[in-house]
Amino acid sequence: MTKSLLLVWLCAITLTFSAKAQTTAEYIAENVEYAQTLMREHKIPASVILAVAIHESASGTSKIARYLNNHFGIKGPNSNTEIRSSYRDYPSPKESYDSFLEFLKSRSSLIPLFDKYDQFDYRNWARGIHRGGYARSRTWASQIIGIIKRNNLSQYDERPDDYVEPPTPVASTTHRSAKKSRSTYTVKKGDSLNKIAKSKGTTATSLMKKNGLKGAALKPGQKLKL
Repeated sequence: MTKSLLLVWLCAITLTFSAKAQTTAEYIAENVEYAQTLMREHKIPASVILAVAIHESASGTSKIARYLNNHFGIKGPNSNTEIRSSYRDYPSPKESYDSFLEFLKSRSSLIPLFDKYDQFDYRNWARGIHRGGYARSRTWASQIIGIIKRNNLSQYDERPDDYVEPPTPVASTTHRSAKKSRSTYTVKKGDSLNKIAKSKGTTATSLMKKNGLKGAALKPGQKLKL
């Protein structure tokens, strides 16, 4: 009996994942042509347009997608009486896609992306849209890139055969390290609290408060917060 129930449960899970994958595949098939139309007109990867729509609308199954035809999470007034929402409504999904491009071209933080990146560079587009304030989640760009990879959406970007993908930028730790070193000070032989405070543009009292010191005595090698 237990084995039978386990088998039924595993089958249900398999069917659920298959249905989800099929929904995403169907969503792509329904919208890829228009995404490519927008790509050719505005020079933004169709893969990015589709991935953002898939992410923000749960492949067209979210409440705002079903009731408001809102596939990109754009906020604004709506006239829908079936649900209460702070998101805009559209006559059809196509208008929602158009609105997404209008949004990108109306924000000063996002406009430069159109000159900076081409229609094949989906990674930098995703990161640029994220940095421009489109989403608050720290992992948003990674999620968009992940959707593109899982569904092979870059095949719709019409990349030339000889296209070389730009290298992924490596975050520099130099600035962070320098900032950290400036925020602390290692006491050297012959140092005094007043001497350190004067060299760092602060006061001995402030240093004592920041470091929880009860007196002015210091030891070589001691770390002080500045």
